[in-house]
Amino acid sequence: MKKAVDVEIMGQKFTVSSDAEESYVRQVAGYVDGKMQEVLKTTRPAAKSNVAMLAALNIADEYYRLKDRHDAMLNRLNHLSKRLSTTLTEEG
Repeated sequence: MKKAVDVEIMGQKFTVSSDAEESYVRQVAGYVDGKMQEVLKTTRPAAKSNVAMLAALNIADEYYRLKDRHDAMLNRLNHLSKRLSTTLTEEG
């Protein structure tokens, strides 16, 4: 069941409707706010929309790097699982 959660990002209040736990929604909003604050400290863009866009690009970069690592790990586990299965079959 969706519930409304009030969060604050860059000093602006938002109401987020989500099935997730309130603490999780707040954690995600805090992460986004932190990324936007990082952009402000390093680049000083003029408009909040520019800050949001640069923060979104940073978050997308993190996501794709983690996704690549995750996919590589799954491939490695799949390979090791097949080797183990083959070894057990040969010995069995």
